[in-house]
Amino acid sequence: MGKDKLRKFAEIDTFPNVYQLEAGKALKGQWGAVHFKNDHPIVLELACGKGEYSVNMAKFFPEKNFIGIDLKGNRIWRGARTGVDEHIDNLAFLRIQIEDIVEYFDTDEVDEIWITFPDPQPQDSREKKRLTYPAFLNKYKTFLKPGGMINLKTDNDGLYAYTVDTVAAEGLVCHKKTDHLYTSELYDEVLKIKTHYERIYLKENKNINYIQFSFD
Repeated sequence: MGKDKLRKFAEIDTFPNVYQLEAGKALKGQWGAVHFKNDHPIVLELACGKGEYSVNMAKFFPEKNFIGIDLKGNRIWRGARTGVDEHIDNLAFLRIQIEDIVEYFDTDEVDEIWITFPDPQPQDSREKKRLTYPAFLNKYKTFLKPGGMINLKTDNDGLYAYTVDTVAAEGLVCHKKTDHLYTSELYDEVLKIKTHYERIYLKENKNINYIQFSFD
């Protein structure tokens, strides 16, 4: 591990807005009361990377709380550092394996989920690693409130098509979808937020896909 990564890992361990691995389990069912100290809606960004969505949505919606989730601490560092420097009190980060997410959130604790440019896991053998695989969706259902939305934004056409098919096969409710977001009427202030990877994909003239769905 390079010196810069080591520095970032050491630094996020001192941030009041970051919880790493086992430390986050104590907040299960208590995120609002213990960390945010309010009862505002909680929104998760899964595979958050540098946390561009979490940071910007926290600024757009001060009446909501946002938690960015990823395993790579050197990436989380960027969003967490911004949160500390700019005193964004409705923003937190959780460094965990998303496979273990049910250990960190309780029934009806989360109002909405964003999945922003995750690893598409394109090989058939890695289907179970996709964040919209049915087993993952069943995990989200344990803590997502009734009617809570799940949003996927991706450049990967395969993951988008897979998710559209999974939503239909699982009997879920599709509210919005487009395979060309930037020419769609769905494009709005929130969907204008761009991640580090999205900027790269747009320079490569890739189309951006978006789908919003819920369990009921």
